[in-house]
Amino acid sequence: MSNSSIRMTTALSAEHRARLLETARDVKFREGARVFEEGHLADRFWIIRSGTVCLDIHVPGRRPAVIENLGFGELVGWSWLFPPYVWQLGAEAMTPVRAQEFDAVTIRLLMDADPAFGSAIGHWVGRVLAHRLHSARIRLLDLYAPYGSGLTP
Repeated sequence: MSNSSIRMTTALSAEHRARLLETARDVKFREGARVFEEGHLADRFWIIRSGTVCLDIHVPGRRPAVIENLGFGELVGWSWLFPPYVWQLGAEAMTPVRAQEFDAVTIRLLMDADPAFGSAIGHWVGRVLAHRLHSARIRLLDLYAPYGSGLTP
């Protein structure tokens, strides 16, 4: 699955994108800023407008392992959709980042009120989640398995 197939512009219909974007708030992160921390409350998510965000995972006794770098049009954060709403990864701005920020509770309420919208968002986030899990698996095998993953992403 390519990154372009999980971008909001590809994954959601124009109607569902417009509905989602009605709730967006523009935000900026400076280079090096932590967007969120693994294990903390997942109460929002972002779509990158410019810049790069890296996803990382805590590895005891080592520096966090970078799982994936995200750029234009990509979703930052999926843990907001699934109880207990706790970040499963961390995220850091690798460059100055401009993004659209969404309140998780607001979006979950909209999803509940409109089943078609809810289904579209759920399927999109599910595809992103599947992609991220695959990326995490490959990256961790490359870092810690004796012979790497043997796969190229």
